[in-house]
Amino acid sequence: MEVELMGLVYAEIELIRGADIVLFQEGQLPADQIRRLKVNALVDSGAYMLAINQQIKTQLDLRKVGEQVAELADGTQTRLEIVGPVDVQFENRSTTVRAMVLPGDSEVLLGSIPMEDMDVLIDPKQQKLIVNPESPYIAKKSLK
Repeated sequence: MEVELMGLVYAEIELIRGADIVLFQEGQLPADQIRRLKVNALVDSGAYMLAINQQIKTQLDLRKVGEQVAELADGTQTRLEIVGPVDVQFENRSTTVRAMVLPGDSEVLLGSIPMEDMDVLIDPKQQKLIVNPESPYIAKKSLK
């Protein structure tokens, strides 16, 4: 489900705790105990990474893997925690990424790296996130 709000594009994505997927694959965790969360994310091709908020980090029990300095939309720089792995799913696409943790209940941002990896596009005419129509069944990447 995508929603348009004043020219902004939002997409419903599912975030899944990557460590839980590994435990499930190893037979150590039942499928119904995999921590997952559906969210409406702002599709932001100007952002590089997935950005989540502190509440989502806590709900999915994501582990800190590092820190990075991020430049915010207003030009200020701040040090943010990096967590992961997080599996991101949109329609028939998925990718596993790390995420920056924004303070409080900040809006989730779906950046260009996970979008490119899933081979999804912003359709400017419909103002929504779509699966690349040139590769509708499986993500396609260039290795050049």
